[in-house]
Formats: sequence, structure tokens, C-alpha cells
Amino acid sequence: MRKSHLTSHARGTTTNVWRQWRLRRGVAAAVVGLLATSLPFLGSGGSASGSTGQVAREGSRAAAALALPAGTDRQAVARGRGGAVSSVDPNASRIGVRVLRQGGNAVDAAVATAAALGVTEPFSSGIGGGGYFVFYQARSGRITTLDGRETAPAGIRRDAFIDPSTGEPYPFFPDLVTSGVSVGVPGTLATWKKALNNWGTTSLRQALRPSELLARDGFRVDETFNRQVDENAERFSAFPSTTKLYLPGGDPPAIGSRFRNPDLARTYHLIGERGTRFFYNGPLAAEIAQTVQSPPARKNTDLPIPPGSMTRRDLAKYNVITRRPTHVRYRNIDVFGMAPSSSGGTTVGETLNILDNFRLSPERRVRSLHLYLEASARAFADRAAYVGDPAFVDVPTKRLTSKPFAYTRACTIDPRHAATKPVPPGPLYGAGCRPSSADETKPDTEGLSTTHVSVVDRWGNAVSYTLTIEQTGGSGIVVPQRGFLLNNELTDFTTEYVQSDPNRIQPGKRPRSSMSPTIVLRNGRLAFVLGSPGGSTIITTVVQILINRIDFDLTLLQAVAAPRAAQRNTPDVTAEQAFIDRYGSRLEQYGHTFVVPGEPGTSAAEIGAAAAIEVRPGGLLIAVAEPTRRGGGDAEVVCPGWVSQCR
Repeated sequence: MRKSHLTSHARGTTTNVWRQWRLRRGVAAAVVGLLATSLPFLGSGGSASGSTGQVAREGSRAAAALALPAGTDRQAVARGRGGAVSSVDPNASRIGVRVLRQGGNAVDAAVATAAALGVTEPFSSGIGGGGYFVFYQARSGRITTLDGRETAPAGIRRDAFIDPSTGEPYPFFPDLVTSGVSVGVPGTLATWKKALNNWGTTSLRQALRPSELLARDGFRVDETFNRQVDENAERFSAFPSTTKLYLPGGDPPAIGSRFRNPDLARTYHLIGERGTRFFYNGPLAAEIAQTVQSPPARKNTDLPIPPGSMTRRDLAKYNVITRRPTHVRYRNIDVFGMAPSSSGGTTVGETLNILDNFRLSPERRVRSLHLYLEASARAFADRAAYVGDPAFVDVPTKRLTSKPFAYTRACTIDPRHAATKPVPPGPLYGAGCRPSSADETKPDTEGLSTTHVSVVDRWGNAVSYTLTIEQTGGSGIVVPQRGFLLNNELTDFTTEYVQSDPNRIQPGKRPRSSMSPTIVLRNGRLAFVLGSPGGSTIITTVVQILINRIDFDLTLLQAVAAPRAAQRNTPDVTAEQAFIDRYGSRLEQYGHTFVVPGEPGTSAAEIGAAAAIEVRPGGLLIAVAEPTRRGGGDAEVVCPGWVSQCR
């Protein structure tokens, strides 16, 4: 019998954060000192040009061997100078901060960290997926973004998600997700190459080397890794290649055991030796296309596993797009985000612009949260109506992020009562506070399993990078003998084709995303770098962290740890149990109703897993990761605050 997709109570509380940090920082300091003395210099990063640094093989091998046992190596906050990295995983964060310590810049560290997450967070990221990369160059003050979103193959049909035996869409989970037809052309590897070529100081080969060794030598399995395999055991067991890697003997890798992925280590090594052509034009491209067209499934599985149409030509034609960031002014900060094909920048920006018409304060916290929920509902209505891949849809990005448009949406908000949801989208032009004609709200199928990396280097350059394979475990298909999962990103398209839908399926198109890598400036200087996983709740998570920090005057750690709620223009607000416990009864007086995101103890029980960095006057860096969500993340700095000198 198949497991059903559960939605029940969730909890997301954080306790004794500072106590835990103090206990752990001694371990962190020891690791910092050992790494600083044992590893060679990587390269010169200040120029952010394209020169190639050097990294010693034996130094990387020694670093990979420093992986600490689960439960002893995570810190939610790190303060210091010289550079900082925050991610959901301590092995990845340590690799990134090592690159900074050896002279690499923010781009070098971001790519190296992301490659490590492909090893330790394989159910959320990896070279089988895509993402969005936002780069701030301190020297010029310029922010540039890379759109590395997956694309639909040229042969996809508008009825690709329709079961021919029923004439109805395949059930979303697990049937449609676990398929070849859900796999988009991956963009992650091409993003790494373009970022390094444009702004890095090291080669892709050198950036991949520490993660190659991490995959070969292994890391300790934590509770999150074990749970994510267990939750996907039915899907994973449908494919011998996935079963061999993640269900040896039929069970998930035990907590505390060492997990190795020699196939991925070899794949990283070959890519390092032969370049991205090996992936997009060479033998690996043929293997990926074959895997998508003929998913290597067991004959006795009861999942339909519809095949896809991806070809080697689709892979060879993939292109990363350089885009201008979105930009809004909120209070006294400038918020830059990712433009379409992601809806993150426009929807975060519109929500903040709407809220800029109101005063939010900690003294009136419940009223302020009501306004936040109402603002995000309207921004999500406009997202659904207007945002898609700009190569196929005329997206009114400038209008959606404008103050005049936000005012026409703000004036539809009743400060005392919640509107009936879904609210209709707003007309793009015209005076007054009238909504456009109502439109049916389509179900949100965007997966929650994404990951995020925030990096700042010693020169003040910064990267905010969100990457994904969509659902937890993506399509569930490991490319045989290659060690990485393929995405199911095409399920982010609307399942049924409607001509007026900006997110309808089309060949070569990028499905609409909610990924919201964000960089914030204050008075023209870098102030915050942040982002999160979480599907469409990424948008609300980023907004909540910003209003927590800016309007409610919480510390960055408090802003990240605070309980979350997401109003995505649905009848009920999706909220963590801690949020409901703290604010639910008072917000219900405004007319809001609440549901939790998932079953307690499951990956769906929490909203997001943010990674953020704050740059304080004088250059002090405060790196923050989740204290508890997704098992807790890890924040690292090059020179911790208690180190008197930083070179």
C-alpha cells in the first residue's frame, strides 16, 4: 500500500540557542585553528576576475578527513571578520570558509560550498538540479544575477502530465514527481562554471576537489539525512540505482554511520578533469538523456513512472542567463532579488512595498503580522496572474515592484479584518483600489526541498545562492553509476495546460520558481545576505526575516529562529505550530485560520531553513544558520570574534 502525503501538526521551537552556541564554539574554534594551520592558500580573491588559484591535493584530503561526528559540529551563529559562510550543513560550511581562509573570494566559496551540499544534502541539491545565483561586487557596488533554472526539453508536450489511461493529471505525489517526464535540463553545473568564469579566482576543478574527497571518504549520517531517506523509501526502492546508494540492505543509512558516495566522487573528478562539456555534451549527457527517456525502474513497482523526452541536444543547448536583479526600497534599506523566471524577487519586493504603506512595530506585533499576511496574499495573487519565464511571457517586473502599484494593493487591505481568500490579482494600471476579476487559484505543487548558501568575503563581495532538485529526493532517480539524483523541477509548471496561464508547459521554458536569494544594502553598503529553501514559502520566509530584523528590531539570530507563517493566497494560513501557539488565537480574531505544514517529526513539519549573514559597521560579520530547523544549520567565520587578529 502506498504511503499518503501527510499534513497534520508541526512544531518549530528553539530553546537555549545561546547556551548551545557557547558549548559548541569551543569545538568550532579548535577546527578553525586546525584548518588555518594545516591547509594551503587557494588563490587571490580580491580582484574577483577570472585568474586561477592553486590548491594542494594533500591539503584538501586532510580537510575532508576532518568531518566531525553528527551532533557535535553545528553552530547557529558565528561572529568575526575576514569572511563568513552559512548553510544548512557543517561539512559544507567548513569547506566554504576554508576557501575564504586560503584567499578565495565569495564566488569560489559559494561554488565549493554548493558542491559539498551536493554530497551531504543530496535530497535538496546537486548537479542534477538548478538554482539562482546573486552576486554583489564590492569594488563596483554592482549586483548581478545568474538564472540557472532547469528548462523543459524540446520534445515536451502540453499534455505531458496527463495520464493517457484516465485523461486526468497523474496524482502529484508520488506518481508525477517520480518520473522521467518531471526532469528538467539541469543548470547547476553550468551556473558554477559561469560564476567562476565571471567573478571567481579558482577553477571548477579546484572548487570541486574538496567535495570529491568528501564524497569518497564520507561523512556521518545525521537524523535529517536518515529521515529523508526513510520518507522516500517507497520511491527510492523503485530504482535499483537509488536503492543501492540510499537503501543498502533495504534500510536507510543508520544515524551515526559513515555514508560514502564513490560514484559521485568519480563524477566530480571527471567533471574536474574534462570540464562541463562532459556533462552537457559528452558521455554523461547521453547517460542522463537515456535515464530520463527510459527510467531504470524495477519491473514490479506499482508507480507509473512516465518517461520523459530529454535528449543530448537539450543538454547541449542549455544556457545560464545573466539577469538584472529586482530592486525595491523598504524603510531605509535597498532589497535586491532574483528576477523572473523566479517569482522570488518580484513577490518579496511587492510584499515589502505593500507593507511600506503601514507602520509595523513590536508593540503592535499581532496587528503587524495581520498586515504581513494580507500583503503576502495580494503579492501571491499577482504572482500567479503575471509571472512566468520572460522568454515566453511578458512579465511586468518593473510594475510589480513599483511603489504606485503597491499602493493600489495596500489600499485594499482592511487593518482590522482578513479578506476572504483567495483574493483576486490587481489590475496593473489604473487608479483606485479595485481588484481585477477573480481568477481560480491553482494548487501549489512547488517542492520544499531546496537549500541555500550565503557568503561574504574579506573584500566585501557577497553571494546569495539558492539551489534545488525540487521535492525531497527530486525525481527519486539516481543516474546509474554517477551518484546524483535528477530533479523533478518540471512539476513546478501548472499541471494542466491553460493558454492564459503564464506558467503553462512549453518546450524550452523555465518553470516559475519561488527561490529568493536576496542581498540587502544600506546606504550603498552591504548589510544582509539571506535566503532559504521551502518551495513557495521561501518568499514568505525571506519577508518574515526582514521584517523581524528591520521592523521588530530582533537580532538576526532571533529573526531567523522566530516561528513562521505563510499566507500564499489560500483560505488557510500555513503556519508552524509554534506560530499558532503564540499568535493564532489573536490572529483568528482578525479572521485568519491556520493549518500546519506537515506531520510532526517529518521534513514537512517546518517552514524553511534559512542561511543569513549580517555585515555590521566596522566590518563585523554575524553569520546565522537555523538553530533547529532541518536539524540545525552551521555558520562559520574566517576569524572568530575572540581571535584578536585576522589576516
